[in-house]
Amino acid sequence: MMNEKPSVLNVELAWIALPDGRRLAARLFLPADGAAVPCILEYLPYRRRDGTRLRDDAKHRWFAANGYAVARVDIAGTGDSEGLLDDEYVLREQDDALAVIDWISRQPWCSGAVGMMGISWGGFNGLQVAARRPPALKAVVTVCTTDDRYATDAHFMGGCLINDMFGWGGSLQSYGARPPDPAMVGADKWREMWRARIDDLTLFPARWLAHQRRDAFWKQGSVCEDYSAIEAAVLVVGGWLDGYTAPIFALVENLTAPCKAICGPWGHKEPNQGMPAPQIDFLNECKRWWDRWLKGIDTGVEADPAVRLYVMDTAEPVPLFTHRDGHWLGFSSWPAPEIAADTWHFGAWGLTPQAQTSGGVQIVRSPQTTGIKAQEWCPYGQGRIAAEGATDQREDDAGSLCFDSAPLTEPLMIVGAPVLRLRVAANQPQAVMAVRLNAVAPDGTSGMVTFGLLNLAHRDSHEFPEPLEPGQFYDVTLALKPIGQTLPVGHRLRVAISSSYWPMMWPAPGDVTLRVDLDAAEIDLPRLDSAHSLPTPVFGTPDGCEPGETLRHLEPTETRTIHLGIEGQTATFDIISHDGDYTIVETDTRIVSTRTKQYHIARLDPLACRTAVQYMVSYQRPDWNVRIETEVACRADALQFHLTGSVRTYEDDTLFAAKDFACSIPRDCL
Repeated sequence: MMNEKPSVLNVELAWIALPDGRRLAARLFLPADGAAVPCILEYLPYRRRDGTRLRDDAKHRWFAANGYAVARVDIAGTGDSEGLLDDEYVLREQDDALAVIDWISRQPWCSGAVGMMGISWGGFNGLQVAARRPPALKAVVTVCTTDDRYATDAHFMGGCLINDMFGWGGSLQSYGARPPDPAMVGADKWREMWRARIDDLTLFPARWLAHQRRDAFWKQGSVCEDYSAIEAAVLVVGGWLDGYTAPIFALVENLTAPCKAICGPWGHKEPNQGMPAPQIDFLNECKRWWDRWLKGIDTGVEADPAVRLYVMDTAEPVPLFTHRDGHWLGFSSWPAPEIAADTWHFGAWGLTPQAQTSGGVQIVRSPQTTGIKAQEWCPYGQGRIAAEGATDQREDDAGSLCFDSAPLTEPLMIVGAPVLRLRVAANQPQAVMAVRLNAVAPDGTSGMVTFGLLNLAHRDSHEFPEPLEPGQFYDVTLALKPIGQTLPVGHRLRVAISSSYWPMMWPAPGDVTLRVDLDAAEIDLPRLDSAHSLPTPVFGTPDGCEPGETLRHLEPTETRTIHLGIEGQTATFDIISHDGDYTIVETDTRIVSTRTKQYHIARLDPLACRTAVQYMVSYQRPDWNVRIETEVACRADALQFHLTGSVRTYEDDTLFAAKDFACSIPRDCL
């Protein structure tokens, strides 16, 4: 880690004019010697001036000190950029990016070659813009990303509605309602821009929930629709704990452009800061990528394994998720020929590698509270990983249909995505299913290895779901989330099947009972027999620059509390996050933000499910004092989802503008 800021030219505000007259705000980091060099674009809605500023200082100053220009650009309608925020990943956002890349390539400080990088939103749009093939874009580094906006993003999983839709939707609602900085856009203009943003604001989760099938809405921006459209070289990075693990391997397998992957133990965080540890020298890995594809220097990246992944030891639940012991392995191709599928069978004797017959039919009717010990769908790993990760699974196992193996007599290294095949019937036309693969220690502790969700109406298609015929058996296949995990000797495998999984996913409208035909139940475990012939990649320790100076008035905190209502058999899960209270010294801006999420359900009543998310953020300077408060809430009956939302904005503690939302959306095989 560099202890001082290197000699870098920082341009606080550069305006990029778009063809329609709007202007996007950029912060530039340029080498001090004024040389024309390749430029790295990061394109986000998260406010470059006061949102990602400290992270940008640490990362982008480092790139500028190492021979690259960087443009950190606010998406239209966010930060200081003009225009309005239409939604996530819209075509207009991509069109604007094409104009930005063209502008960058023509600047005197740019050599004409451009790369894109980013985590999550910035990882998504890097791939989406690459699929548009702007001539100057030569390479992409995409972190915690997706290739399929429906199947692997914070809205649906396996056709099931996940509660992250409302948590993420509440966050985007808040970002869409925030004002530009008067120091950037002018004291005579910022209020006009702010009011226009609020007047135009929509209830984002309602827009997403109106598309419960994988229709054209989700196909736009899903690069899996045509992998061959991407010609830029792609480095894809992510973690086992993150919600976006599967696309890492899908991209390596399917892209025709040069593509390499790194998968560590991390949550939703860049791997130089990711948790659980160990972290890696991510910035130098990026530089190797940029040097090869933007400067034409042979850095050896083409000889790197196609996939470098971290195989974790054991599967203990938290608090051990702050660090995961394990080892790095390299695979020359994906799927990897070194990994074989071992088929395990279900039956009266539990889970065995030998086929069992006459296993009969077993039944599960899970309490709606099954899933309370789950991890977050997308843990962030920001020092709170013990709270975000899965805890001891025994409570959820008790509400599930479980199949255990005998204690393992030799270690079992699982690398890849387990695939489950079942013949299952439900008592309702609409049913959901959660499947967990756990490792049970000799003392009975049940640690989650991986999991999968399936809306049984989506058993054959996310685009054309069909209700179930109650009582009829269907053959279904479910790929669980990929994992790299070693199960030690003495542990038992456990497959746990449940008919609910709250609060991660929204329940089916009826109280579901599942019947499982054990004679047609099996799971393929991707087993790596031996790693002796595989390379063991070595990464350096994280490098970077010191971020800008801050004054900390209050450190971040988070509390998670579960309240059980004995008489009503209810459970309420409260998550209260305070992101801290601090002043960015360079801009003299004090920022306070808090988030509250509440999930509620009744043990035997899926229609009691409800979710509410509140955000508050304030920005204060001697000449500027604003506060934004937003709320998003959802409940459902048997036929419809009912959503409400509100925005309240204040200047100097006086109401500036407000907006309320309410709508009902029919349930569509959900």
